[in-house]
Amino acid sequence: MKRYLIYTILSFLILASCTAPKPTEVASPDGHIRLVFVLDENSRMAYRVDVNDTTFIDPSLLGFLAENGVNLSENFHLTGTDFTTQDEVWTQPWGENKTIRNHYNEMAVHLSDTAKTKLTLRFRVFDDGLGFRYEYEVPGADSILVTDELTAFNIAQDGTSWSIPANYETYELLYRTQPVSRIENANTPMTFKAGGVYASIHEAALTDFPEMTLKNAGDCNFKSELAPWPDGIKVRIAGGSFKTPWRTIQIAPKAVGLINSGLILNLNEPCVLETTDWIRPMKYVGIWWGMHLGVESWVINDRHGATTENAKRYIDFAAANNIEAVMYEGWNEGWENWGGTQAFDYTKPYADFDMDEIARYAKEKGIEIIGHHETGGNIVNYEKQLDKAYKWYADLGIHSVKTGYAGGLPNGYNHHGQYNVRHYRKVVETAAKYHTTLDVHEPIKDTGIRRTYPNMMTREGARGMEWNAWSEGNPPEHHVMLPFTRLLAGPMDYTPGIFDIMYERAKKSPYRKKWNMMDSKDCRINTTLAKQIANWVILYSPLQMAADMIENYEGHPAFQFFRDFDADCDWSEALAGEPGEFVVIVRKAKAKYFLGAATNEEAREVDVKLDFLEKDRVYRAVIYADGTDTDWELNPTAYEIIEKLVTANDTLTINMARGGGQAISFEPA
Repeated sequence: MKRYLIYTILSFLILASCTAPKPTEVASPDGHIRLVFVLDENSRMAYRVDVNDTTFIDPSLLGFLAENGVNLSENFHLTGTDFTTQDEVWTQPWGENKTIRNHYNEMAVHLSDTAKTKLTLRFRVFDDGLGFRYEYEVPGADSILVTDELTAFNIAQDGTSWSIPANYETYELLYRTQPVSRIENANTPMTFKAGGVYASIHEAALTDFPEMTLKNAGDCNFKSELAPWPDGIKVRIAGGSFKTPWRTIQIAPKAVGLINSGLILNLNEPCVLETTDWIRPMKYVGIWWGMHLGVESWVINDRHGATTENAKRYIDFAAANNIEAVMYEGWNEGWENWGGTQAFDYTKPYADFDMDEIARYAKEKGIEIIGHHETGGNIVNYEKQLDKAYKWYADLGIHSVKTGYAGGLPNGYNHHGQYNVRHYRKVVETAAKYHTTLDVHEPIKDTGIRRTYPNMMTREGARGMEWNAWSEGNPPEHHVMLPFTRLLAGPMDYTPGIFDIMYERAKKSPYRKKWNMMDSKDCRINTTLAKQIANWVILYSPLQMAADMIENYEGHPAFQFFRDFDADCDWSEALAGEPGEFVVIVRKAKAKYFLGAATNEEAREVDVKLDFLEKDRVYRAVIYADGTDTDWELNPTAYEIIEKLVTANDTLTINMARGGGQAISFEPA
């Protein structure tokens, strides 16, 4: 059936070419990507994408469906086409790369139907992929209720894919490696390799729309599926005009080209904040991991983690170890209602957590506090306190907040629909009002709005570290899958860096209690110690956490890497890798370079040229490596530290054990 539909569309395009204007097309600046737009004989819209003169995306339908006779897809005719070129360099206050080139060719296709509905389809083609969005004007409409999206991505050849299943409530799922044609549905970014070309389908500038997922309509033809409102409506538009998020396809000849792409950021609006000097990348530790292990609790009791005494202990540790910030969970009243009303109070600390004294002590020690707002999904309760809560923190000198939405939303709303997308945007804007940065857990997926609101610094949005505390955990391949999938969307607060890999200290604690029904007596971290260190580089976040309890770092020689590490990087490049197999990434921060390499369940050797270092300079390389007998299953904590002098002319051979990795810091000698 799918092939019949393709041939039908193709026949429409051929017939249309006999009577209609020549197909409208635009190419990338270097010419290797070409996008063609055509109206078929029924005036239905379609596009095709060629890469290196070979069809990569077969003819794919465009448009939306709506209620009340509003036409958003059929009987359109071409009224004009505009072509423009943009080539600029812009900077951001933080990021994998602070300087980004924005170079594309744009084709704006103007259409109209008999009812005078106007549509501009805006296509932008870059050397690293493309994006397109819809800009509708429906005269006389007081509102528009969108019921479906027709946008399709009809992949021309089968291939290999890496994705998680579509789910409107969570992204915390394991990735699947499977043929493209075998995918039933997927969330984005959906990464794949077909015809020797790597690509990833996603979206950019999601601000007042539900998220897009992908549903396989047959073979390799994927149709957009939008997260619905409780009544089934997908999008509610006030008035008669709207712009959609960009639908994006990143394209690269090598897998690492996807990581090095700036396409998602380039399709977002420039920064709207008047100043950004208050936005600061930071390393942090926090009272958090002990709760997931069950040796501490969020709620006030004999195991309570967030106490005044413990908070000061973490502040002292941060001050002594070149760490800028400390984060506390379980500090405020409301955790005792978990699973019930989910009614947190965001300005009322527990009796054993003296917020005024802790804020004073942190300021005295030169340490920032990262506050915490868990909502439990009770959006109404959170929004009632939103302005008051952020002002209260700001008055205490706290200008960074971690939020959480671990719980079902009320009234049938889902986490990824338009209702919650609007909420996430409201929080970002409120936080900016009080010069506050955000780390959002259980978020809507990143689509690059950090360019517009750079106080939106990092998110969770995938299976993070906590899954290792009370379940079978994340397999070794997970860490080398994320850079080619989830992290293509933006930074992730994975919370890496656990040194007590087998939970030897935690299992000896008399306070440890099972709290999660998924708790496993055999749980552990499924990596080596060197890979945990490498993940501080690989899993990019401008707010980067050393997630273990601090007693596991005290006196540990390998923790020197995090002391030296700088989360405020200026430049990054993925040097080598394949999804789910291995990855090598290097980042520069001021005069230092930091390299992280990791592998899956297989041992691996990778040669890395050091030509990214500055020429004519000698660097002291400190290598944190797996030992000769290291194995993620049998001997995960074995490691060695090696020092040597290197230059840009050298090549290093990186040896990684099964499930292992390697981290290297480079500092001018």
